[in-house]
Amino acid sequence: MRQLKIGIIGCGNISAIYLENLRTFEETEVIAVADLDPDKAAKRAAEYGIAYACTPEELLVLPDIELVINLTIPQAHAIVCRQALEAGKHVYVEKPLSVTVEEGESLVQLARSKGLLLGCAPDTFLGAGIQTCLDILRSGRIGRPLSATAFMMSRGHEHWHPDPHFYYAQGGGPLYDMGPYYLTALVQLLGPLRRVSGSAAISFPERTITSEKHYGQTIQVETPTHLTGTMEFQSGAIGTMIMSFDIMTPTDYPYIEIFGSEGTLRVPDPNTFGGTVQIRGIADAEWHDVDLTHAYRDNARGIGVLDMAYAIWHERPHRANGDTALHVLEAMFGFHQAAEQGKHYELRHTCEVPAPLPKEGIEA
Repeated sequence: MRQLKIGIIGCGNISAIYLENLRTFEETEVIAVADLDPDKAAKRAAEYGIAYACTPEELLVLPDIELVINLTIPQAHAIVCRQALEAGKHVYVEKPLSVTVEEGESLVQLARSKGLLLGCAPDTFLGAGIQTCLDILRSGRIGRPLSATAFMMSRGHEHWHPDPHFYYAQGGGPLYDMGPYYLTALVQLLGPLRRVSGSAAISFPERTITSEKHYGQTIQVETPTHLTGTMEFQSGAIGTMIMSFDIMTPTDYPYIEIFGSEGTLRVPDPNTFGGTVQIRGIADAEWHDVDLTHAYRDNARGIGVLDMAYAIWHERPHRANGDTALHVLEAMFGFHQAAEQGKHYELRHTCEVPAPLPKEGIEA
């Protein structure tokens, strides 16, 4: 069995689930971890039995590393990805691809010019929940998809995250944080977007941290924390989306619903891999649960990297790819641009819809 040798830069909260899952795949081996904080890197290396704990600069010159996973904060995504690509490494980066469309374009072009693969989270759309929904749509069970809604509404991350500051800086906010999950799922299910519009607000200019480590500190909010947007897909379907850190009480809005000519599909949380899929036909008095048809029902973060491994070895496209990530990034930029200018934003970048996943999982 071939193994893809991997280095991880960024040893914060999200690194644990990547390290946990990647060590269960026979095809991947993490041989080094790095962080600006040496103690964080050393801790992760000790926890997961990794040979090297080092600085990012040291990791990038390790000759055995074939792919770098970039788990830094969003504001550092572009520079770390560029450094890894320049070092001749394939790259997989946490969402979003970058905090500006220009940076995202540059990364996609650089990877292509060097013959390297650029991957980007989320890979949750490869989970059993979204892939089961894709099967339903392709089978025609709800007819022709006409429209969709998407809702992510919360109080904000200062109530639970140990380091929530960057969520309220430029390049943060609910759209750049959670939008990639929703928009990537919608692209998988309905295809690429044509144009978007929206309205946005900073409801609370200052947030007080109530989580541990920085309890009582205040954050000056630099980016909208509530956005309502509309979407037009190239297929002709239209959608509505709300992304918010300003909802103080729990709601029971569905995560995503797709309304077809013959019924409605209720899609599970796109920030998870499994979840409950429901369908309701025109003549149905109530919702019906649908059995999940695919693999990856639990937290399988890292399967996008596994898919990249086989793409590298067999020279085939990978699914959580840079083109899709750039399309989603531009859509998020477009919502903000439309809100500022009061008009639609026409997307310049499109993408191919990622290929459906076999029911048994990532294929060789």
